[in-house]
Amino acid sequence: MKTVYLFDLDGTLTEPKEGITKSVQYALKKLGIEAETDELEKFIGPPLKYSFAEFYGLDDEKCIEAVKYYRERYTKKGLFENGIFDGVIPLLKGLKKQGKITAVATCKPEVFARQICERYGMTPYLDEICGTDLDGILVTKAQVIGEALARLGEKPCDAVMIGDRKFDIEGAKHFSMKSVGVTIGYAADGELEEAGADYIIDDLQDLLNMEI
Repeated sequence: MKTVYLFDLDGTLTEPKEGITKSVQYALKKLGIEAETDELEKFIGPPLKYSFAEFYGLDDEKCIEAVKYYRERYTKKGLFENGIFDGVIPLLKGLKKQGKITAVATCKPEVFARQICERYGMTPYLDEICGTDLDGILVTKAQVIGEALARLGEKPCDAVMIGDRKFDIEGAKHFSMKSVGVTIGYAADGELEEAGADYIIDDLQDLLNMEI
């Protein structure tokens, strides 16, 4: 049985669409690119710099500029243009009662992740909150998972990664960890299956009764 539960944040524990897509839209507009927010859901999950390059073909310099503009709006407005999914607090409480170690491992900058977890009452039920840094040292999901495990002093073989995108599953595979894909977030049809998630669930509460 796994004792360490690592959770993605955006699209797994929280609904972040409004804040992220509006901030991406703002950044693109600063660069002369028009886009509707519904087109920008694909930015939820992966690292920002990767997304600007992958989806809009921006070079490294423009990606850095786009991230700067994104954070310009996100820190003022987008940070709390989100909400927590129903049942998350009871889930975290339930896992703690089972003796599980729980943590957030997200590609969102840690400074933002901590504020969000505090705002929605998750912090008391988390042993660690690990995200990327603003200097680009911790960037990929695998790097964040590695950092989270190091802080917790736990081994990958005792941990499971829970998330809504392929990046969560791929990050877990980097450490030969088990992974759980959740369908409440922003994965495209078949994305979690193709990435090789060990389990796929429609309801986070299923975690309380799963033998992983």
